[in-house]
Amino acid sequence: MSDRNPGTATDSRSGGEDGRRILRRDPNPHLFRPVRFRSVEARNRIMLSPMCQYSATDGVANDWHRVHLGARAIGGAGWVFTEAVHTEPRGRITPFCLGLWNDEQRDALAPIAAFIRAQGAVPGIQLGHAGRKASVGRPWEGSRPLTPAEGGWDDQVAASALPYASGWPTPRAMTVDDIQASLQALKSAVRRAREAGFQALELHGAHGYLIHQFLSPLSNQRDDAYGGSFDHRVRYLLESIAVTREEWPDELPLFVRLSCTDWVDGGWTDDDTVRLAERLKAEGQVDLLDCSSGGNDPRQQIPIHPGYQIPLSQRVRSETGLATGAVGLIHSPDLAESVLANGQADLVILGRALLADPAWPLRAAATLKARNMAWPPQYERSNIF
Repeated sequence: MSDRNPGTATDSRSGGEDGRRILRRDPNPHLFRPVRFRSVEARNRIMLSPMCQYSATDGVANDWHRVHLGARAIGGAGWVFTEAVHTEPRGRITPFCLGLWNDEQRDALAPIAAFIRAQGAVPGIQLGHAGRKASVGRPWEGSRPLTPAEGGWDDQVAASALPYASGWPTPRAMTVDDIQASLQALKSAVRRAREAGFQALELHGAHGYLIHQFLSPLSNQRDDAYGGSFDHRVRYLLESIAVTREEWPDELPLFVRLSCTDWVDGGWTDDDTVRLAERLKAEGQVDLLDCSSGGNDPRQQIPIHPGYQIPLSQRVRSETGLATGAVGLIHSPDLAESVLANGQADLVILGRALLADPAWPLRAAATLKARNMAWPPQYERSNIF
C-alpha cells in the first residue's frame, strides 16, 4: 500500500519522555519521501512515464533503450518505466516498437531492469496492444498507417470494426477466441516481464489502444458480453488484470494507465473512470491508476495547459481511495511538489521534463532542499553541480 497521507511520515515514531508516541514529520519535501506499494519501496514519488522510443528491431531492446532508461535511473527517478512493450507482433504501434512475445526480447530487457535497480530506482514495465492503432510510421516519419509493402501489416484487430480516423484501415472485430488468445499472449508477456526482473508492471489501457478501444462506446459497438453496457465494456480490462495477476506475484505492484476521459461527447468520461476505479479498489488487484486522457478519437477537444490532467487524478483519489499518478505537462519542481502536498496524487509521472533533463529529479531535490538525494559519486566529485 502507498502512504495515503503524503504529509505524514510512516516510519518515524519514537517514545516521548512521558511514554507517549510522538509522530516526527519527514523533513523532506513530499516529492522526495519514499513510497511503498506492496513489497516495493521507491526512494521518491517521481515516475518516468512510459514513452515510446520507436528504436527496436523485431521488438528487441538495444543500446538506445539501455542508455535512455539507465540515464533516468542515474538521474534520480524513483520509478523508471519502459515504453509500451507489446504482447504480439500485430499489436505494435510501429514496426520499431518493443515486444515481449519471445525469450530473446526478455533476455534483452533483463540487463536493463538490473541496471535500473542497481542505480536505486524501481524498474517498471508497461505492457500493451495497439489494436486498431497498430502498423503506423514513426512520428518523425509522419505517424501514418503503413501498408505491408512499407513494412506494416494488414491484420489490425479491435473491439469493433471501426477505423480510428478517415483514411485509416478498418480493423477486424475480435471474436471471443481472438480475445482469449490476446489474454493468453498478455499472460505470457507478464511471465517474461517477471523473469526479466521488473518490479512493477503497468497495463496500458489509455490513448486509444486496445483496452481503451473496449472501454469507450466510441470504439466499442459490440452486442455481446464485451460490449454495450458499462459492465460489459470494462470486462476486457478486468480479464486482463486477472490473467496478469496469475503470473505477476502478489507482492509486486500492478498499475493501470487509463484515459480518464475521451474529451468527446458520447465517449468515456471521468464519471466512468470513478466508477471503474471504485471497482478496482474493491477488488484489490490494482495498486495505482495512472491518470491520463484522450487518444481514442481525433475529434477530441483537450484543454492543454500545465497540469491539465491533475484534476482527473485528484478526483479518482479523493472519491475512491485508490492511489493515483498525475501526468501531463508537469514541468516544475514546485508544481510537482504541490500535487503531492495537496493530496492530488501519490506519484508524479513525468514525460517531457525527463526527456529534456534526465537529472531533473536531482535538480528538483536541490531546488526543494531535499536531504535524502545525492548525485552519483561519479558525478558529484567533479564539483560542477
